[in-house]
Amino acid sequence: MYDDIAAFPLCWPEAWPRTKSRRYSTFKDWTVYSAVEDLMKRLNLFEAKRVVISTSVPLRKDGLPLSKPPVDGDPGAAVYFERKGKPYCIPCDQYNDVADNIHAVALTLEAIRTIERHGTPYMLEAMFKGYEALPAPSQTDWRSILGNPKNIDEAEANYRALARECHPDTGGSHEAMSELNEAIEVARNNL
Repeated sequence: MYDDIAAFPLCWPEAWPRTKSRRYSTFKDWTVYSAVEDLMKRLNLFEAKRVVISTSVPLRKDGLPLSKPPVDGDPGAAVYFERKGKPYCIPCDQYNDVADNIHAVALTLEAIRTIERHGTPYMLEAMFKGYEALPAPSQTDWRSILGNPKNIDEAEANYRALARECHPDTGGSHEAMSELNEAIEVARNNL
């Protein structure tokens, strides 16, 4: 079900808009390690299976993020999991720090568990129904297709240069140009 979701680099759900202006949190000083540990405890209480914590932070040997800054400066985190046979994703990029965004996902899980514990499990199911309508993440690794751009200006410049090579009129193929067009669209929504 999550075979196409990468823990690294960040695999953001395409239908979920990115936050334009992030803020500093008022959380205590969380490290990526402590935020992941707390999140994993809450996911366990939530009976989540097949968990993927996707960030732009390099991975430890166990597949979880290291306590390091993101390689591309993107502080977002998207947590994919399965519960009762259904896939879910809770993404967060509200804060300037990866650890704070992971912690925000953990707090969101705790709030959802509170809703469920206090007699409104049908509300919980209705709340998650929206995720079923989200399109599957793109199979295209847009960052590598566009030469791992650091910002949208670099992505656009790389796109223009690659379009000259990939376009069918200049010796490329329809498939290559289509993949390049998809990559720039994803970049425009994510950078």
